[in-house]
Amino acid sequence: MQPSPLMLAMPVAAILLMAVSCSRSTEPTSTAGAPQAANDASVFDFEHDDVGTAPRGFTTALTGGGGPVRWQVQQAEDAASGTGRVVAQLSDDRTNVRYPHLVLEDFSARDIDLSVRFKTVSGAVDASGGLVFRYQDRDNFYVVRANALEGNVVAYKTEDGRRSNLGVKGQGDAYGVEVDVPHQRWNTLRVIATKHLFEIFLNGRKLFEVDNDTFAEAGKVGLWTKADAVTQFDDLTVMTLDPNEAP
Repeated sequence: MQPSPLMLAMPVAAILLMAVSCSRSTEPTSTAGAPQAANDASVFDFEHDDVGTAPRGFTTALTGGGGPVRWQVQQAEDAASGTGRVVAQLSDDRTNVRYPHLVLEDFSARDIDLSVRFKTVSGAVDASGGLVFRYQDRDNFYVVRANALEGNVVAYKTEDGRRSNLGVKGQGDAYGVEVDVPHQRWNTLRVIATKHLFEIFLNGRKLFEVDNDTFAEAGKVGLWTKADAVTQFDDLTVMTLDPNEAP
């Protein structure tokens, strides 16, 4: 694979870290398309939120170190939803073990169908966008993220504040899957979580599955970035798959 311009611009330390992380990524284990989203899912397009503030109904949080997070609604002519507004994480703090996230209030579910449109804008240490689910608190949750620098999609658990790779079903502890994540373009990340099985999709294609039962109870959902990643998000789509777990 030829290095991308984004990769060539990265600091040496970030390249070395990426090489270690990517060395165990595997090829996607599925070629299936993504199922159609339900018509009664809740969609958050931030159209009616005030520019320059965090969106209503969401809480900002941080796992790890570094400076404060900056989640704000922005004007964006190319917003994926067509509303002209997105929510973005704007802090560019380069602390590596630093995970800003934005959590949806007044929602809790175990089994969910969760997706978001995201665009990585900048980042030298990291350029990624992620989905948080079964969120208990800032130190305990699942996250699936797509990384434009590394060219992969990986599922993790954060337990007691420590992030660890969940592997790939059928491929042991493989570090997610290798896949193109176009930088500065809109992508769609999706996870369908049912009991201990998680199906991971990017841009309408199923990539892999994860089997894990660390967090078996219901939890919140949200958005996620890492380190200095400046990332825009739009059309956060949330659907509970358990009729007893209503928003």
